[in-house]
Order: sequence, then structure tokens, then C-alpha cells
Amino acid sequence: MTDIKSAKILILATDGYERSELRVPLEELRKQGADVKIASLKAGEIKSWDETDWGDSVAVDLTVADVKIEDYHALVIPGGQINPDVLRTDKQAVQIVRDFVSRGKPVAAICHGPWLLVEADALRGRKATSFHSIQTDVRNAGATWEDKEVVTDQGIITSRSPKDLQAFVAKIVEEVQEGRHERRAA
Repeated sequence: MTDIKSAKILILATDGYERSELRVPLEELRKQGADVKIASLKAGEIKSWDETDWGDSVAVDLTVADVKIEDYHALVIPGGQINPDVLRTDKQAVQIVRDFVSRGKPVAAICHGPWLLVEADALRGRKATSFHSIQTDVRNAGATWEDKEVVTDQGIITSRSPKDLQAFVAKIVEEVQEGRHERRAA
């Protein structure tokens, strides 16, 4: 078990992340005492998408090339249409997701974020949710798609949209505190 006050959580994002889906977990998890870092494809800052237009930027702590899975207790993948679509084309970003899943560490993806779980083949035989427009992608990846604010299956946490952020963050905290999740064969 890991107390949230001593947890180290990684957010994986790039330009085009949905602002609230990165900012709310970042701020709420930090308020609860977690050490939260942002990894991206490039150093510097990444720019948000804020509902209908470009939003503000956030500083990146490290690049995907510098991520050491053993340094973190959980992974968070914000949505937005652009962010996960770009990340799923990057082999290192996809490998980070695979490594978190294979080690039984909680992986949380919201909105279009499950596209990365699809690319990492992490949903086969599991229950999940997502933004409604990618439910067919989630089903085609072998998951049972559910229309719920948050769905958890052995440490994989998924939510539909920004309106589900409160439940999403609460479930991240719960799963981190539960610790490592043994994975069944998909």
C-alpha cells in the first residue's frame, strides 16, 4: 500500500491535452500530497486545448526518454482529441503505458486518453469507458465498454469526460493506495 502523501504520479501528455483533464488531476493530487510530474515528447512547455481553442501551457518535468517506471506509483493520461492521438504514434510513449500495465501499477485515462490503452493493447478482456465517440475503438481493442463516470478493472481506471473528473481523481487516489494490481492474462 502507498499513502497518497508519499505517492509519485506521472502524467503523460503533449500539446493538445484537454486543459481540465490535466490540470484537475495535477492540482488535486498535489493538494493531497502526491508528487506529480509531467512527461512529454519534448522538454519545455506543452499547450492545452481548452474546450474550443488553444489554452494555456504547463511546464514539462521530463521527456518520455527520461521516464523510469520504477520511480512512479501510477500513470495518468489526459484526453483531448489531439493529445492521445499524437502520443499513440510515439513508440516510447506507448511503451511507458505497457510498462506501467505489465508491472501492475495503476493507469488512469480519461476522455480520448484510452486511445493510448488501445495502442498498448492494455484493454483486451477488461471493462473500460471513454468519450462516447471512441467507444467502438475501445470495444475493437477487446474491452467491454460501459457508460459510467469511472470504470476500474484491475488498476486500469477510465472515465468519459471532464464532467467525471471528481470521480476520476478519487478513483486514482483509491487505486494508488491499494498498491500493485496483479494482472490476469488477457
